[in-house]
Amino acid sequence: MTGTPQRDRPESLADLLGGRRGALDATLPAVAFALGWVLSGRSLGGAVAAAVLTGTAVAGWRLRRGDRPRSVLIGLLAVCVAALIAVRTGRATDFFLVQLLSNAASALVWVVSIVVRWPLLGVIVGVLLGQRGSWRRDPALLRAYGRGSAVWAATYLLRLLVLVPLWLSGQVLALVVARVALTWPVVAAALAVSWLVIRRSLPAGHPGLRHPVTPDGTGLDADDGRGSAASGGHSTASGGHRERPPRGERPLR
Repeated sequence: MTGTPQRDRPESLADLLGGRRGALDATLPAVAFALGWVLSGRSLGGAVAAAVLTGTAVAGWRLRRGDRPRSVLIGLLAVCVAALIAVRTGRATDFFLVQLLSNAASALVWVVSIVVRWPLLGVIVGVLLGQRGSWRRDPALLRAYGRGSAVWAATYLLRLLVLVPLWLSGQVLALVVARVALTWPVVAAALAVSWLVIRRSLPAGHPGLRHPVTPDGTGLDADDGRGSAASGGHSTASGGHRERPPRGERPLR
């Protein structure tokens, strides 16, 4: 046979976490806000109207594509709240205040998750893979997810370092440019770098993210965090050796 089936291609963090579409969608209302602000002669009303209309159009498009209504509505609500804050304060730069607060809260959550040894990247990937908390019983995975989570925490801190001075100095257009530059490009970089960090943090011979291993070398069942065999917590009933992935399925590395 020539060629490898698509289902046999090893997954990456980008496959598991996605992010491109959401990141791009998040920048469109901000770009519309800037365009409305410039084209209306720096009118806050024109900028807000452009942002809300664009956010509504993006929400409608995502619903037609079959995205979950809750996530779509949360995105639209964020745009509306940002617009309301700008209208109430009368400062165009306050349209970006929601994002600043969101990045500050996200940075704090990621850092705390690492400190308490529940790295958020492991929590997210573990949920997506149906592992519950079994990955925490694998010291190598726990360490790798901690290092990968540090990469994501750094992205939120980077945004704050760039955006806060621009917000304080009232630079609307610069805020929009920075927001676009620090959204999808930074998400793409974080996906690539954190994936590389995780792979290099795992020891040689580790079966990958889908197959956590306990310190005694036994595998863990993805559903309940126990060994896949009923006796002794080992992955096979007799030999105590870890069960290998089925033929044709490569471990997630």
